[in-house]
Amino acid sequence: MNVGTLAFLFIMTIFVNQALAAPPIKIGALFSVTGPASFLGEPERNTAQMVADEINRSGGIKGRQVQLIVYDTQGDSTKAVQAATRLIRQDHVSAIIGPSITGDTMAVIPIVEKAGVPLVSCAAGIKITEPVKSWVFKTAQNDSLAVAKIYEYLARHKIKRVAILTVSDSFGSSGREQLKLNAAKYGIQIISDDTYGPKDTDMTPQLTKIRNSQAQALICWGTNPGPAIVARNAKQLGVKIPLYMSHGVSSKKFIELAGDAAEGIILPSGRVLVADLLPNSDRQKKTLLSFVKDYQNHFKKEGDHFGGHAWDAMMLVKTAIERGGDKPSDIRAQLEKIRNFPGIGGVFTYTPKDHSGLNKDAFVLVEIKGKDWVLVH
Repeated sequence: MNVGTLAFLFIMTIFVNQALAAPPIKIGALFSVTGPASFLGEPERNTAQMVADEINRSGGIKGRQVQLIVYDTQGDSTKAVQAATRLIRQDHVSAIIGPSITGDTMAVIPIVEKAGVPLVSCAAGIKITEPVKSWVFKTAQNDSLAVAKIYEYLARHKIKRVAILTVSDSFGSSGREQLKLNAAKYGIQIISDDTYGPKDTDMTPQLTKIRNSQAQALICWGTNPGPAIVARNAKQLGVKIPLYMSHGVSSKKFIELAGDAAEGIILPSGRVLVADLLPNSDRQKKTLLSFVKDYQNHFKKEGDHFGGHAWDAMMLVKTAIERGGDKPSDIRAQLEKIRNFPGIGGVFTYTPKDHSGLNKDAFVLVEIKGKDWVLVH
């Protein structure tokens, strides 16, 4: 065999191998990487890419590499719709994870439902999955579960009269609805109900009214930076009643923004913030500690509650593909069959009637002490 023939065979082998190489599995992602909700979207983007890289280093899914295609919604519903449309029509993704916030998620739901592409949202609003939508799942714990966790604690401590202060966006409106809907069940009376705008920089008028009321506790529902302003304003005004926050601020960013005013605030959170304090019997502990360590190694920051939503979304989609292939319809079908999956946000069990997959045990109550988290028992 002459040199020319050998060269020809070598070249043909390269072409055949390239032709036979399996195409990547495309997974889309919509996150608020920049803009007001970047404290959610940046760790979510980081985590999703970290997981994709780890999957690929381990040989991919069924021998195929994962191609993660991320678009920044900037917390803008119009941009979210445009990006979702592009992921489906131009990028031809098998599934989409995200968006980061409830408003963006609600905006893209009609797009994915019409196209028949599974969406695993990282936002918390209960309306994302209630009522159930065929192609929509979520990893963030429902705000109704967070409300239940706070109200149980208040009931145990004989606190019956509360003031609520909620942000006037999709997340805040959903939280306000659940706070009002569930109050009577726990023997709680809402005696003050106020809101603030997402861009407001001073909540003194609302807090002055609350300070002069008969409320025994204040519950603030929002995402950064608003709740940090509420905490600082409350401290400045000398508001003496205890302040409770939603899971929308369960990251170190809130402590940074609120400063000394964060001390003593209690809020519901996923277990990731207190992973090292959990008993060894906790089903999530091993996964949580591994995630925290990986994120720290990659990004020199602590892995948090929000990055955890993206970890769960990526791993749930990966599990679905391993069990049924990468066709969107197969991913949807397999997601619906996932049972007892220990993730970052909780232990997930999806069913045809439940696309949120978690109960109130997914939350623990944490208190801010010495600029860190401690478990509330």
